[in-house]
Amino acid sequence: MIRRTLMAALAAAALLPATGMPQNAIQPGDIVVAQIGPFTVLPAPDPKELNEGIRAALDEINARGGIQGRRVALITLDDTYTYDGFRQQLAVAMEKKPVALLTPLGSATLKGVLDNKLLDSTDIVILNAVPGASVLRAPGHPRLFHIRAGDEQQIHKIVNHARTLSIRSMGVLYQNIPIGSSGLASARAAAAELGGIDIVDAASSTDAAAIAQAAKTLAAANPQSALVVGAPKFVGESIAALRKAGVSQQIFTLSYLPAPALMKFAGDGARGVGIAQTYPNPRGATLPLQRDFRAAMGKTHPNLQAYTTFHMEGYVTARVFAEAARRSRGLTPAGIAQALQGMGEVDLGGFRVNFAKGNLGSSWVDIGVVSGDGKLLY
Repeated sequence: MIRRTLMAALAAAALLPATGMPQNAIQPGDIVVAQIGPFTVLPAPDPKELNEGIRAALDEINARGGIQGRRVALITLDDTYTYDGFRQQLAVAMEKKPVALLTPLGSATLKGVLDNKLLDSTDIVILNAVPGASVLRAPGHPRLFHIRAGDEQQIHKIVNHARTLSIRSMGVLYQNIPIGSSGLASARAAAAELGGIDIVDAASSTDAAAIAQAAKTLAAANPQSALVVGAPKFVGESIAALRKAGVSQQIFTLSYLPAPALMKFAGDGARGVGIAQTYPNPRGATLPLQRDFRAAMGKTHPNLQAYTTFHMEGYVTARVFAEAARRSRGLTPAGIAQALQGMGEVDLGGFRVNFAKGNLGSSWVDIGVVSGDGKLLY
């Protein structure tokens, strides 16, 4: 009982809309959007950082008069990192009549949403699900729109980059959940397409002993590089285990674990790890998007000392929603979906999104390398 009460209190403290008002303080005429995510249970800051980025963008939008003269209100709900939790919270969210659901997170949860046809029971549009596993995109759902480049595109970039470094073998340590098994399939497909690189693999659960054994298995195979695919905590612990098992070769992973978090798991073993990136550097100031992002974050979150790629992702997601909402003939889920498909290429200031050919909006991928002080070098 005490644990449930504490979790509820922590969740409530985090769940504030763009205006800073309590999440149930929706005013007549507001445009409502929702974020349902694992604000508790998941041992990573990703949902909270996505939320902070969304709130920064919505504060910026509301300060400029909102959309079509209406304020945008954000409701935020905790699904405790389970499909059942998501299903229950979606029902709660729908009572507020949101026009879009922003950045839900969790491969198993989202796979459950698709497998159980949960979206067919509502008219809601989902904008930018995390992760970008292929299993969530093919065939996907007509009202599930992905902004970030998918795992398949990230892995293709990683495998191609490895080949340019004259790497001829890659060990894949993957978590036995949809994001992991889908990632292994993508690595094999990329290797087959590009040629000249062999794939060996080891699967693991989240159990520490299982991760250690999988790391030893890959170390014994002695590939020239390694790729780790899974949830953020799994990735961090697996990279630490690979280093402990003696793997000194180049290690790569996908965009879900920020460099500072990797440092907490792997310490100096994080140095040199290549992390695929699906958004521009949140610490940069070259692109107009980067400057807009930093200005908005500074106003909404003046006490934040560092910005992550998840902050940027939340910010971009809300900006894309706003572009669609401004073009929507009716501020309804159907209107938002039609606007996303019909607005063509949208340049947010150096980062482009285009849903004209389908529900995949961006193919932008870069690789950042973790420095000794836990920063990404692009």
